[in-house]
Amino acid sequence: MEPVVPRELLRAEHIAKRFGQVTALRDVNLRLDRGEVLGLLGDNGAGKSTLIKIFTGYLQPTSGQLSLEGVPTSLRSVSHARSLGIEAVYQDLALINELNVYRNMFLQREAVRGGRLGILDDKAMRRAAIEHLERMGVRIPSVDVEVSRLSGGQRQAIAVARSVYQKAKILLLDEPTAAMGAKESALILDVIQQLKAEGQMGIVIIAHNYAQIFDVCDRINLVEGGAITFDKPTRETSVQELTDLVVREYRNARRSGKGG
Repeated sequence: MEPVVPRELLRAEHIAKRFGQVTALRDVNLRLDRGEVLGLLGDNGAGKSTLIKIFTGYLQPTSGQLSLEGVPTSLRSVSHARSLGIEAVYQDLALINELNVYRNMFLQREAVRGGRLGILDDKAMRRAAIEHLERMGVRIPSVDVEVSRLSGGQRQAIAVARSVYQKAKILLLDEPTAAMGAKESALILDVIQQLKAEGQMGIVIIAHNYAQIFDVCDRINLVEGGAITFDKPTRETSVQELTDLVVREYRNARRSGKGG
């Protein structure tokens, strides 16, 4: 009998994070299901970055509980989170421009021949990189080209593909289309759509640009003042509704500032 695969990948319950007298998160409740793309939206300072650092094990919450596939879990470090299938791709991508694509794909996880102290198995890494990128639909001139020669969208796709290759269950993408034009953004969104269609992982996209990511997200969460104040399926909301909510929050913040 096949084991039951939990639908829910990640749940955060009443997560708070304080840095001395500063409260970055006050009461975050969030869930992510397998095969789901969740848009995590919010202005600068809303708490998105702090929340993602907690999900990756870089920070530990002051209070609250994380659960992975229904099991309460404390993430002790980034390496611990990765061992449990949580991968993040940040805006800096953590790629080495002077290395070629396949070497970047295996960065710090290089294949070797002859045991741990052996030589790099370039042939195996190159073959695996080609197969993996083709399966994901990532099109680049060659896996032998230096990353510095690729476009911004292609570099982002390589960083995402590397995380997927590490068998990520949860993929966190920090502003994946920031500072990209329509063509570059479309390349990344196509990769996300492909991963979504496979239905094996959950993806969280942290973004400012609602319009770019709206079509690929199944659900939208809005972070305001260290809490999630809005949680709706994408089909039940609109870019206009989200824009109106952010404008309202901005006006309230200005009034509060003037009143103080």
